[in-house]
Amino acid sequence: MDVFTASDGAAIAYRDEGTGRPLVLLHGLMANSAFFEPQRALADGFRVILIDLRGHGRTAPGEIPPTLARLAEDVAELARALDLRDALVVGWSLGASVLWRLLTGPASERFAGAVVVDMTPCVQNDGDWTLGLSRGHCDARSQAIADDFPAFAATAGAAIFAQPLDDRTAAMARWSAAEFVRADAGAVASLWDSLVAEDFRAALGRIGQPTLVVHGAHSHLYDAATAAHIVAALPNGRDLQFDRSGHSPHLEQPERFNRALRDFAASLPPVHTSELIF
Repeated sequence: MDVFTASDGAAIAYRDEGTGRPLVLLHGLMANSAFFEPQRALADGFRVILIDLRGHGRTAPGEIPPTLARLAEDVAELARALDLRDALVVGWSLGASVLWRLLTGPASERFAGAVVVDMTPCVQNDGDWTLGLSRGHCDARSQAIADDFPAFAATAGAAIFAQPLDDRTAAMARWSAAEFVRADAGAVASLWDSLVAEDFRAALGRIGQPTLVVHGAHSHLYDAATAAHIVAALPNGRDLQFDRSGHSPHLEQPERFNRALRDFAASLPPVHTSELIF
């Protein structure tokens, strides 16, 4: 993998391969760029950009505990350094929150479309909002990360697939659990706190890019009503459910997911080379 030096001196690991419309893939909490391995096949028609976010994979957490805002700034700086134009950005779980930060900031003009994978705009339920996780659930996760991160990470990694597991997904669950454990515990704790504090509900209406909202019918975290809320709140959103997937459709049904990305990208305006200010 290559290394990009962020504005604060942190070394961000990324992979850049293929040619065509840039396709930026942002992974979930405790995962890393390897969770998009099936999407590397898209390099036959896209410029595929895979990033290890801070505290994940080959990217160290940095001297200051990372936040969602810092992750989004890292991606924005990398997009500028690579001069990405009319990119399609895919955000899975945590990566979707990074995506929403990007598309409501100055880097937005570098992106022509977005794909949100199994995420809620507001993680913690409060009052009438019930499309996230309960306060007790959020608090319990924070405590589990602090008390025994390896045990928590292994359990979380195995849970991203639809139940019951078959032979294929059982092997994937074992791999995923081991990969989640490799994430930096301090970075995960900080990012979880940052996620819980965020609320993108009002921001969704400001996102002009066409957005495909993907969700797994068997996700243990978010349901079809969450995806429907996001689609309704976006100026240009559409929904796509994966009937045989849990929290990770890009891994569980990779052929269909890749085909959906190709079809969605084909519906976007063509890539152009006009000057960008950002």
